[in-house]
Amino acid sequence: MNLVSLKEWSREDIETVIDRAIYIKKHPEEFHDALRVRSLAMLFQKTSTRTRVSFEVGMTQLGGHALFIDWNKSNFTLSDIRDEVRYLSRNVDLIMARLLKNSDVVTLAENSSVPVINGCCEKYHPCQILTDLVTLKEIFGRVDGVNLVYTGIHNNVCNSFILAASKVGLNLTLVCPEIHEPCVDQEVMDILESSPNITQAKSLKEAAKSADVVYTDSWVDMEYFLDPAFEKEKQRRVELMMPCQINKENLAGSNAYIMHDMPIHEGYEITRDMIESEKSVIFQQSENRLHSQKAIILKLLNKL
Repeated sequence: MNLVSLKEWSREDIETVIDRAIYIKKHPEEFHDALRVRSLAMLFQKTSTRTRVSFEVGMTQLGGHALFIDWNKSNFTLSDIRDEVRYLSRNVDLIMARLLKNSDVVTLAENSSVPVINGCCEKYHPCQILTDLVTLKEIFGRVDGVNLVYTGIHNNVCNSFILAASKVGLNLTLVCPEIHEPCVDQEVMDILESSPNITQAKSLKEAAKSADVVYTDSWVDMEYFLDPAFEKEKQRRVELMMPCQINKENLAGSNAYIMHDMPIHEGYEITRDMIESEKSVIFQQSENRLHSQKAIILKLLNKL
């Protein structure tokens, strides 16, 4: 079993990870030897803070070991991915890959002899959404029926929310003026059009009034945010997306919690006062990456 996109996971799979992550968070001492002498290879082609920290610390706290591999300083840049992963998977117990292309994650999963976790690619971010569902259940005691508004660009996080919502009963409203072209997945778009609990809205201010949670993400992928060659496109997106910003005006009259998967670009998708608001659960959400990654690892190694 792999974690590539959430397409391959059932409602039961997702709910098992949610519940175990919450339990692990409350009882970490029970799992200190769960993965003794087990190893996780962490393959990075993209920058990372939360993904690397949560997986590496998570493996340590489970009694195992995490091995960091920089894609660009390894022979993955020189050799066929199929050959490299067939070697790598003979040395470790599972692989987490944070790559630019979903097709490369799929190739890893198809040729690995151990489970592969998609740590983020251009199409999906399943680990983040599992974490977010953990946070929702902590707050509301449930996921089914919670009203979550996702605002900003339709991207990999949005795709994964659509896949999760269609399975666990989350009421998802999208306020997305534009879809990020590299993330387009026709199967996800079909689910968006057909799922009764997933809707689209034009106004964040209106959608937020009935929301339990308002959620946002970066309008520009992290690998392009500081790239001078992307500056013109960045400015175009900022102008287009400003009505989607989480700010005091757009959340006036709303009692919604505020979520952001980080890294935060203050003044773009969210303002500082909203980051620091008493309704913000952003740092609870980011902390939960550690606990949910542990649950994902344990599930894939049949240790739950």
